[in-house]
Amino acid sequence: MQALDHFPATRTAALERLSDFLPRAGKDYAAQRNYDRGEGAHRGVSTLSPYIRHRLLTEEEVLTAVLGRFAPSTAEKFVQEVFWRTFWKGWLQLRPAVWDQYQSALNGAWDAVQTQGGLRRDWEAACKGETGIDAFDAWAQELVQTGYLHNHARMWFASIWIFTLRLPWELGADFFLRHLLDGDPASNTLGWRWVAGIQTKGKTYLARPDNIAKYTEGRFQPEGLARSAAPVDGPRVPDRRGLPQPGAWDPKLATGLVLHHDDLSPGFLLEAGLAPRATAILRVPNGHSPLSPAPHVEAFRDGAIADLRARYGDRLGQVTEVTADDLPAWLEAQDLPQYVTPEAPIGPVAAALPASVIQARRPYDQAAWPHATHGFFRFKEKIPTLIEDLELKRAA
Repeated sequence: MQALDHFPATRTAALERLSDFLPRAGKDYAAQRNYDRGEGAHRGVSTLSPYIRHRLLTEEEVLTAVLGRFAPSTAEKFVQEVFWRTFWKGWLQLRPAVWDQYQSALNGAWDAVQTQGGLRRDWEAACKGETGIDAFDAWAQELVQTGYLHNHARMWFASIWIFTLRLPWELGADFFLRHLLDGDPASNTLGWRWVAGIQTKGKTYLARPDNIAKYTEGRFQPEGLARSAAPVDGPRVPDRRGLPQPGAWDPKLATGLVLHHDDLSPGFLLEAGLAPRATAILRVPNGHSPLSPAPHVEAFRDGAIADLRARYGDRLGQVTEVTADDLPAWLEAQDLPQYVTPEAPIGPVAAALPASVIQARRPYDQAAWPHATHGFFRFKEKIPTLIEDLELKRAA
């Protein structure tokens, strides 16, 4: 199955998938979410993540729909899963140096791939799914083919990559980020760090054959996996900063809008009074890897951008698609008093945005990100308050 056959890059497809999943978002999700039944059979989870990642569908919309059908206690596991992505983003926003550490280490690992023949051989075998470990090879091939993996499979895969194959975790994170339709800097980088024992100091994740056999319902019974998982050495986690204040913009001023693939739903700005004279759609095809992203990742973003233009039509003014190198010239040519963009979380898009572009933060992010100060278990204590404050609770 090709990636875009299963994940059409439109908001309509996202809403249809949400509607299909809603009846299963309560107790069914809690009971089935850990089972990886293979390509095309991921009915135990929502498979909404590619749409949420690009905000063709927002976290608020998903939570509102689910909590409109189920009480928070019934849908607790799924609600927490949505907030995990929010938590990771907030955690990295408060510690942007962790992204810089990853980028630096990835460059070093890539240099080693080019100079060490054994490492290159093992890395290529892992990426092609030719290691001889049946489960791992199937997941590698599913990822390359479809742009998606079940979350449990991602954890097993990362554990085998690090502790059985003894490959640098940064190369595995890069492999994921180049192929996942839902890959984003925060969830991907911090998830791999967690498996490796860097994110939560000393806490690693060990892929066990019996666990894989159970939750793949016997499809895989891998042999030869590591029996222990000693934490990987990593740099000290930098001190967290204060969350920067959101950018303030004036709806009375003539405005240029800058859009990007981190947030393809500008309705929250238009509804707040922004009426752009012109819009630039910023394309950032890479910026996180020495290698190019998989074709399906670019194709999904292309389709999502085309869908954005169709949905908003003439509300965006004159639309121009630009690269990061082109953007300064576009800003100068428009000669407008202000430029606004939906805030881009830490990553390649944020790095490509000039300081002169005001980054407008969504209320959802403003409410949640400041609580990502420690681990998720402290963050999740705030979820009931966030649900109330954001007025997400609807079910009786």
